[in-house]
Parts: sequence; C-alpha cells; structure tokens
Amino acid sequence: MASKISASLVIFLTFNILFFTLTTACGGGCSPTPKPKPKPKSTGSCPRDTLKLGVCANVLKDLLKIQLGTPPVKPCCSLLKGLVDLEAAACLCTALKANVLGTKLNVPVSLSLLLNVCGRKVPSKFVCA
Repeated sequence: MASKISASLVIFLTFNILFFTLTTACGGGCSPTPKPKPKPKSTGSCPRDTLKLGVCANVLKDLLKIQLGTPPVKPCCSLLKGLVDLEAAACLCTALKANVLGTKLNVPVSLSLLLNVCGRKVPSKFVCA
C-alpha cells in the first residue's frame, strides 16, 4: 500500500514540476511577437517619369512672372491627367525636389501653384519632404 501511495506521489510531483516548469519558462511574459503595423503612406508615389515633368518649368516660370493672359498649361496638366491628387502632388513634389524644373523654388508654394493651375488641390496632410 505504501508503494502505491509512493508511486502516485512521485508521478504527481513529476507532472507538477513539469507543468510549472513549462508555464513559467518564459517568466510569465511569453506572448507572440506582434507584427509591426505598416505606416500609412502620406507622401504617395509617382507612377509617371519625373523627367517628363520638366515641361511644367515653363508653366511655373510664366506663373511667377506677372503677365497678361494665361500660361500654356496643357503640356504640364496633361501629364497629370488620370492621376489622383495625391499622385499628382507626389509627382510634382519629386520633380521640384530633384530640381528637374531648373529653378530654385519654394517647394510648398510652387507645388500648390502648379496643382491649382491644373485644377488640383494639395491633399490634406500631404508633406513634400
């Protein structure tokens, strides 16, 4: 009888030690590693060739000069046709930053000016960094 109790006690203690070893092996802080959340793109991406946006330089230069009449906006605006405002802003931002337009400019003002001429708006929270 004593051997039965002794064997049961050994099995009980063995499972107890095994159970508590496995449950406390991580120090109580084991949890699956969280996946990093993707950051939302606020800058957008340009699906067009930025070098082609050099035609916007003439539009911008004409806009910055005080002239009568309207500048020829067709070549520049036609490149932005079919793009949503965010993509158009991203394309012009890239062109302005890369100085494709050939003049040193105030980027936010120039971006807003070019977008407005083409009937577009700078998207809210868009930053041309």
